[in-house]
Amino acid sequence: MSEADIGLFALRLFLATLLVGHALQKTIGWFRGMGLNKTAEVFESWGFHPGRFQVGLAATCELLGATPLATGLLTRVGCATVIGTMIVAAAPNTVNGLWAHLGGCEVPVTYAAIAACLAFTGPGSISIDNAAGLPDAGALGAVAAIVIGVLAAVPPLLNRRRALRIHPSRSARPVEERD
Repeated sequence: MSEADIGLFALRLFLATLLVGHALQKTIGWFRGMGLNKTAEVFESWGFHPGRFQVGLAATCELLGATPLATGLLTRVGCATVIGTMIVAAAPNTVNGLWAHLGGCEVPVTYAAIAACLAFTGPGSISIDNAAGLPDAGALGAVAAIVIGVLAAVPPLLNRRRALRIHPSRSARPVEERD
């Protein structure tokens, strides 16, 4: 076991822990989260309808992405799930730019980038993938995970776009232009 494998294991666990935390904030209000009902209102204002279902879907995707990352089992599937979920999560805040302190999309972009990097590195030797002797698909597997993640984000983003055309949202304007 090398230092790189320990680093990959720590990075996988770190990202998985953050994803679980976000899921718990959305659904049950832990870690100063808003919980299901208030988060559903925010999701609806962003064009994600119906809000409660979309919150549940987002939290489920975060958990389904976190589990393979934490265990190192089917790691690239977890990476694809995180990438797709975070692309969708970034969408409402792109109007505010990148930086989180300005209401931007920095956090989901960072999570998606980490997942994309992990897709390229693979899980390392401290993983069920390695222990089970699952073959490493290399760069092709990484590119496939990224493409699948991007493609998975398209339907919810199109639905959001359609919803915002019908009922324009206050969140569709930059933070400094909102009332």
